[in-house]
Amino acid sequence: MFGAGGTAGSRIAAEAYNRGHRVVAAVRRPEATSYLPAGVRVVTGDATSERSVRELAPEADALVVAIGGGDRSLWPDAARTLLDALRGMPAAPRVIHIGGGATLLTPTGRRLLDEPDFPEEYRGSALGQAEALDLYRSSADGVSWTYVSPPPLEFHPGERTGRYRTGTEQPVADADGRSVLSYEDLAVAVIDEIENPQFRNMRFTVAY
Repeated sequence: MFGAGGTAGSRIAAEAYNRGHRVVAAVRRPEATSYLPAGVRVVTGDATSERSVRELAPEADALVVAIGGGDRSLWPDAARTLLDALRGMPAAPRVIHIGGGATLLTPTGRRLLDEPDFPEEYRGSALGQAEALDLYRSSADGVSWTYVSPPPLEFHPGERTGRYRTGTEQPVADADGRSVLSYEDLAVAVIDEIENPQFRNMRFTVAY
Protein backbone atom coordinates (compact mmCIF):
# COMPACT_ATOMS: atom_id res chain seq x y z
CA MET A 1 0.00 0.00 0.00
CA PHE A 2 1.02 3.58 -0.59
CA GLY A 3 0.83 6.12 2.23
CA ALA A 4 1.17 3.70 5.13
CA GLY A 5 3.04 6.37 7.04
CA GLY A 6 -0.02 8.60 7.34
CA THR A 7 -2.87 8.76 9.83
CA ALA A 8 -5.28 6.73 7.71
CA GLY A 9 -2.72 4.58 5.96
CA SER A 10 -1.02 3.37 9.14
CA ARG A 11 -4.34 2.22 10.55
CA ILE A 12 -5.31 0.47 7.31
CA ALA A 13 -1.94 -1.30 7.23
CA ALA A 14 -2.30 -2.41 10.85
CA GLU A 15 -5.89 -3.59 10.33
CA ALA A 16 -4.88 -5.64 7.29
CA TYR A 17 -1.91 -7.19 9.07
CA ASN A 18 -3.90 -8.00 12.20
CA ARG A 19 -6.44 -9.82 10.05
CA GLY A 20 -3.78 -12.05 8.52
CA HIS A 21 -2.97 -10.23 5.29
CA ARG A 22 0.55 -9.83 3.95
CA VAL A 23 1.16 -6.09 3.91
CA VAL A 24 3.85 -4.22 1.99
CA ALA A 25 4.03 -0.56 2.97
CA ALA A 26 5.49 1.65 0.23
CA VAL A 27 6.53 4.97 1.73
CA ARG A 28 8.89 7.78 0.83
CA ARG A 29 10.66 7.67 4.21
CA PRO A 30 10.92 4.08 5.50
CA GLU A 31 12.74 5.22 8.63
CA ALA A 32 9.57 7.00 9.82
CA THR A 33 7.36 3.91 10.08
CA SER A 34 8.55 2.29 13.31
CA TYR A 35 4.97 2.37 14.66
CA LEU A 36 3.72 -0.15 12.08
CA PRO A 37 3.38 -3.80 13.15
CA ALA A 38 6.72 -5.59 13.01
CA GLY A 39 5.44 -8.00 10.37
CA VAL A 40 4.65 -5.26 7.84
CA ARG A 41 7.30 -5.12 5.15
CA VAL A 42 8.39 -1.53 4.52
CA VAL A 43 9.87 -0.46 1.18
CA THR A 44 10.64 2.85 -0.48
CA GLY A 45 7.91 3.73 -2.96
CA ASP A 46 5.80 6.48 -4.45
CA ALA A 47 2.27 6.27 -5.85
CA THR A 48 3.19 8.79 -8.56
CA SER A 49 6.03 6.57 -9.79
CA GLU A 50 5.07 4.03 -12.45
CA ARG A 51 8.17 2.05 -11.53
CA SER A 52 7.02 1.75 -7.90
CA VAL A 53 3.55 0.64 -8.96
CA ARG A 54 4.92 -1.97 -11.33
CA GLU A 55 7.26 -3.33 -8.67
CA LEU A 56 4.45 -3.81 -6.13
CA ALA A 57 1.61 -4.89 -8.41
CA PRO A 58 2.61 -8.47 -9.36
CA GLU A 59 2.38 -9.75 -5.76
CA ALA A 60 -0.63 -7.67 -4.68
CA ASP A 61 -4.34 -8.40 -4.64
CA ALA A 62 -5.05 -4.73 -3.95
CA LEU A 63 -3.07 -1.51 -4.03
CA VAL A 64 -4.32 0.82 -1.32
CA VAL A 65 -3.58 4.51 -1.91
CA ALA A 66 -3.83 6.60 1.27
CA ILE A 67 -1.51 9.45 0.37
CA GLY A 68 -1.60 13.09 1.43
CA GLY A 69 0.42 16.14 2.23
CA GLY A 70 1.17 17.26 -1.30
CA ASP A 71 -0.25 19.91 -3.54
CA ARG A 72 -3.43 19.62 -5.59
CA SER A 73 -1.73 17.58 -8.32
CA LEU A 74 -0.70 14.72 -6.01
CA TRP A 75 -3.97 12.76 -6.14
CA PRO A 76 -4.70 12.99 -9.88
CA ASP A 77 -1.03 12.25 -10.61
CA ALA A 78 -1.28 9.10 -8.48
CA ALA A 79 -4.55 8.02 -10.09
CA ARG A 80 -3.14 8.59 -13.56
CA THR A 81 0.05 6.69 -12.72
CA LEU A 82 -1.83 3.71 -11.31
CA LEU A 83 -4.21 3.50 -14.26
CA ASP A 84 -1.34 3.75 -16.77
CA ALA A 85 0.85 1.23 -14.96
CA LEU A 86 -1.88 -1.37 -14.44
CA ARG A 87 -3.49 -1.09 -17.86
CA GLY A 88 -3.11 -4.39 -19.67
CA MET A 89 -1.23 -6.03 -16.79
CA PRO A 90 -2.24 -9.69 -16.35
CA ALA A 91 -4.12 -10.21 -13.07
CA ALA A 92 -3.69 -6.55 -12.13
CA PRO A 93 -4.58 -5.75 -8.51
CA ARG A 94 -7.55 -3.58 -7.66
CA VAL A 95 -6.87 0.02 -6.68
CA ILE A 96 -8.41 1.17 -3.39
CA HIS A 97 -8.08 4.96 -3.34
CA ILE A 98 -8.77 6.74 -0.04
CA GLY A 99 -10.27 10.00 -1.20
CA GLY A 100 -11.84 13.03 0.39
CA GLY A 101 -15.32 13.64 1.69
CA ALA A 102 -15.61 16.98 -0.11
CA THR A 103 -16.55 15.21 -3.34
CA LEU A 104 -19.73 13.87 -1.74
CA LEU A 105 -23.01 15.46 -2.79
CA THR A 106 -25.49 17.62 -0.94
CA PRO A 107 -29.23 16.79 -1.14
CA THR A 108 -29.45 19.21 -4.10
CA GLY A 109 -26.78 17.28 -6.00
CA ARG A 110 -23.94 19.78 -5.62
CA ARG A 111 -20.52 18.67 -4.50
CA LEU A 112 -19.71 19.84 -0.99
CA LEU A 113 -16.56 21.49 -2.31
CA ASP A 114 -18.71 23.66 -4.59
CA GLU A 115 -20.76 25.10 -1.75
CA PRO A 116 -20.09 28.81 -1.08
CA ASP A 117 -19.14 28.20 2.56
CA PHE A 118 -16.58 25.48 1.78
CA PRO A 119 -13.30 26.43 3.55
CA GLU A 120 -10.91 27.98 1.06
CA GLU A 121 -7.85 26.42 2.74
CA TYR A 122 -9.10 22.96 1.81
CA ARG A 123 -10.23 23.73 -1.71
CA GLY A 124 -6.97 22.79 -3.43
CA SER A 125 -6.79 19.30 -1.98
CA ALA A 126 -10.53 18.81 -2.49
CA LEU A 127 -10.23 19.70 -6.16
CA GLY A 128 -7.27 17.35 -6.50
CA GLN A 129 -9.24 14.49 -4.99
CA ALA A 130 -12.20 15.33 -7.23
CA GLU A 131 -9.95 15.17 -10.28
CA ALA A 132 -8.67 11.77 -9.17
CA LEU A 133 -12.23 10.48 -8.82
CA ASP A 134 -13.06 11.75 -12.31
CA LEU A 135 -10.01 9.93 -13.71
CA TYR A 136 -11.10 6.63 -12.21
CA ARG A 137 -14.67 7.09 -13.39
CA SER A 138 -13.62 7.92 -16.93
CA SER A 139 -11.24 4.95 -17.22
CA ALA A 140 -12.58 2.19 -19.42
CA ASP A 141 -9.50 0.04 -19.72
CA GLY A 142 -10.22 -2.87 -17.42
CA VAL A 143 -8.46 -1.55 -14.32
CA SER A 144 -10.55 -2.36 -11.25
CA TRP A 145 -10.82 0.43 -8.68
CA THR A 146 -12.76 1.61 -5.64
CA TYR A 147 -12.73 5.17 -4.28
CA VAL A 148 -13.47 5.54 -0.55
CA SER A 149 -14.81 8.80 0.90
CA PRO A 150 -14.78 9.30 4.67
CA PRO A 151 -17.16 11.83 6.28
CA PRO A 152 -16.46 15.38 5.09
CA LEU A 153 -16.00 16.91 8.56
CA GLU A 154 -16.13 14.64 11.62
CA PHE A 155 -13.38 12.18 10.79
CA HIS A 156 -10.72 11.66 13.44
CA PRO A 157 -8.61 9.09 15.32
CA GLY A 158 -10.63 7.21 17.89
CA GLU A 159 -12.02 3.82 18.82
CA ARG A 160 -12.20 0.74 16.64
CA THR A 161 -15.79 -0.44 17.02
CA GLY A 162 -15.94 -2.65 13.95
CA ARG A 163 -19.29 -1.18 12.94
CA TYR A 164 -20.21 1.34 10.27
CA ARG A 165 -22.74 2.04 7.54
CA THR A 166 -22.05 2.67 3.88
CA GLY A 167 -23.49 4.90 1.18
CA THR A 168 -22.48 6.01 -2.29
CA GLU A 169 -22.89 9.66 -3.24
CA GLN A 170 -24.17 11.48 -0.15
CA PRO A 171 -22.69 11.45 3.36
CA VAL A 172 -24.04 8.75 5.65
CA ALA A 173 -25.76 10.61 8.50
CA ASP A 174 -27.19 9.53 11.85
CA ALA A 175 -30.56 10.55 13.30
CA ASP A 176 -29.11 13.93 14.28
CA GLY A 177 -27.80 14.60 10.79
CA ARG A 178 -24.15 14.02 11.76
CA SER A 179 -21.70 12.06 9.61
CA VAL A 180 -18.97 10.76 11.93
CA LEU A 181 -16.27 8.09 11.73
CA SER A 182 -12.97 7.15 13.33
CA TYR A 183 -9.86 6.41 11.29
CA GLU A 184 -9.85 3.00 12.94
CA ASP A 185 -13.28 2.10 11.57
CA LEU A 186 -12.40 3.50 8.15
CA ALA A 187 -9.63 0.90 8.18
CA VAL A 188 -12.15 -1.80 9.06
CA ALA A 189 -14.39 -0.76 6.15
CA VAL A 190 -11.47 -0.70 3.70
CA ILE A 191 -10.25 -4.19 4.59
CA ASP A 192 -13.84 -5.49 4.58
CA GLU A 193 -14.17 -4.16 1.03
CA ILE A 194 -10.95 -5.85 -0.03
CA GLU A 195 -12.05 -9.17 1.48
CA ASN A 196 -15.65 -8.96 0.27
CA PRO A 197 -15.96 -6.53 -2.68
CA GLN A 198 -19.23 -4.61 -2.83
CA PHE A 199 -18.18 -1.44 -4.66
CA ARG A 200 -16.13 -2.34 -7.70
CA ASN A 201 -15.51 0.54 -10.10
CA MET A 202 -17.43 3.01 -7.99
CA ARG A 203 -17.15 5.26 -4.97
CA PHE A 204 -18.54 4.52 -1.55
CA THR A 205 -18.63 6.43 1.69
CA VAL A 206 -18.58 5.30 5.31
CA ALA A 207 -19.87 6.63 8.64
CA TYR A 208 -21.70 5.47 11.75
